[in-house]
Amino acid sequence: MYDVSRFGYASWKARGQSNHKKRDLELTRHISKLYDDVDGIYGSPKIHTLLKQEGEKVGKKRVARLMRENQLKARCSRLYKNNTHMDRFYASIGNKIHDLEATGPDQIWVGDVTYLKVNKEWRYLAMIMDKFSRKIIGWSLSAKRDVELSLTAFKRAATNRLLQPGLYFHSDRGSEYVAHKYRQWMKKKGIIQSMNRLASMNDNAEMESFFHHFKAERLHGNEYLTEKELRATIIEYVRFHNEKRIHSSLDYLTPVQYEVKMG
Repeated sequence: MYDVSRFGYASWKARGQSNHKKRDLELTRHISKLYDDVDGIYGSPKIHTLLKQEGEKVGKKRVARLMRENQLKARCSRLYKNNTHMDRFYASIGNKIHDLEATGPDQIWVGDVTYLKVNKEWRYLAMIMDKFSRKIIGWSLSAKRDVELSLTAFKRAATNRLLQPGLYFHSDRGSEYVAHKYRQWMKKKGIIQSMNRLASMNDNAEMESFFHHFKAERLHGNEYLTEKELRATIIEYVRFHNEKRIHSSLDYLTPVQYEVKMG
């Protein structure tokens, strides 16, 4: 049927697998372990970077081929962002960081609020990130989206980091960020507020990107019956993001590694 002689078949069987095939199997095992360690969120470019960091000498195309053949595809999902309260946002503070570049930690912080669900009820998550390293430095979760939610997240960041007058804080144009109580607290601490320009969501791209990855990599397809379960997931993901998730914008280092490297 296959036009193969008995001798030819016996010879092939005696030779066993080629060195190239054996190497593919070794690499596939290594790739699968790295892929599983990050819950399947990395594609071939980042898996290739991790392999290099662990001393594996392998080409990008080979990694991509092996991942494709073994159906190891980066897990990501289209996400819907609720814009119910967009009509309440208004501009009162300009974008002061548009032409600024952070050269070290605690120069520019960015923040945002997103919507999450617990047992079919909304919860609101406020996050604070250091723009220099993309490290999450403070967060707060509440059943209410108000000034206390955002201010609590900022105060927690302030206890974890070096808060000095002249720090820039950038956010979207949410009403909680222009509330009198929020602005007065910022002014008292010497913090310079900055906000997105009208219809310019990319002005806060780092926070938008974080929330997208958080929802796609942890929340999508999962249901949370209690706030305690959701909080545990947030704590785990923030630790993962800061200590294990490599970022192409940080030379494929984690936020913690990047801050150490840059002193």
